[in-house]
Amino acid sequence: MTAQNIDLQWFAAEDEGRTEEPSEFKIEKARKEGRVAKSQELNGAIVMIFSIITLAILAPWILDKCIEAYIYFFTRCTSEEIFSATNAAAFFTFFLKMVLPVSIVALIAGVASNIIQNKGFLFSTKPIQFQFSKVLPHVGQYLKKTMFSMQGAFNIAKSIGKVIVVILIAWNIISRNLPKLLTIIKTSGTIYNSMSLIASMGMQILISSAIFFLIISIPDYFVQKHEFVESLKMTKQEIKEEYKEMEGDPEVKSHLQQAQREMLQVNMPRAVAESDVVITNPTHFAVALKYDSSIQNSAPQVSAKGSDQLAQRIKQIARENDVPIVENRPLARGLYTDTQIGDIIPDTYIKAIAVVYAQLKKYSTS
Repeated sequence: MTAQNIDLQWFAAEDEGRTEEPSEFKIEKARKEGRVAKSQELNGAIVMIFSIITLAILAPWILDKCIEAYIYFFTRCTSEEIFSATNAAAFFTFFLKMVLPVSIVALIAGVASNIIQNKGFLFSTKPIQFQFSKVLPHVGQYLKKTMFSMQGAFNIAKSIGKVIVVILIAWNIISRNLPKLLTIIKTSGTIYNSMSLIASMGMQILISSAIFFLIISIPDYFVQKHEFVESLKMTKQEIKEEYKEMEGDPEVKSHLQQAQREMLQVNMPRAVAESDVVITNPTHFAVALKYDSSIQNSAPQVSAKGSDQLAQRIKQIARENDVPIVENRPLARGLYTDTQIGDIIPDTYIKAIAVVYAQLKKYSTS
């Protein structure tokens, strides 16, 4: 079974022999599929905090609407049919007025949190597409990772820890305010005073819990980012297959070649030192060639090139590293004009290059 049939995110990189860092192409492909590094803990904390802030700001207004709804239905409960269409419409109107503002803020906060973590807007339906054929053969390994592994144990411990902390926060706030609550009961305080105290306690519990969730969500984001990178790690074979796949895309190939040329230009001394030969004209141009025999049906590649002072520098590095220097004016000028660093030698120069390599082989064996 090939790697395409298995969701590698389920398994540890080492279990699949994936030891190589993910390429930009694979990261971008995962992004298009809706797979990005993000923390649900951070999303939940941000949504919770903004919802609580909105609720705290609108609490007096929401209370007024509750009283208004109470008066509306209480004055009509004996004179009208309680389940009439008019009363149903009024109920939903009051309900929306009280709930909709908080819901809208929560929705905006959730979308904004995802956009920030995703580094831009991202929409994909692939994460919610369930393919049972891919899950069934690997249920055992999936359960092993999610339930009987360090990661599974960490998630369970994190969930239990959150519940315990929220209980402790609630216990602390309630115990501190319990004398006030008992005083109101003993002195026959008003319902408004009792409700205000209980609402204040509830708000303190919510705010304290939200702050706690936000604090733990920050390290969780970095943990999830690490896990995401681990899930995208590749085997050496996957890297080779990906390179072959990208070679068919002209735009991707152009970007790769440009990046390769820039890298080779920066690492010019090393590239020249590892070259097979430097072809020069001999004063104005110098082109270094490297042939990788491990790649079938390949041709020599331009590993470095330069003109004037850079050409002299290339020749100097070649001499210091015992790299052969071959003087061939038309060939050097042609290669310098028609190729870029990282390019494979064009077919028009294959015969001339073959003669150069044949001479090098002859001298090396003599």
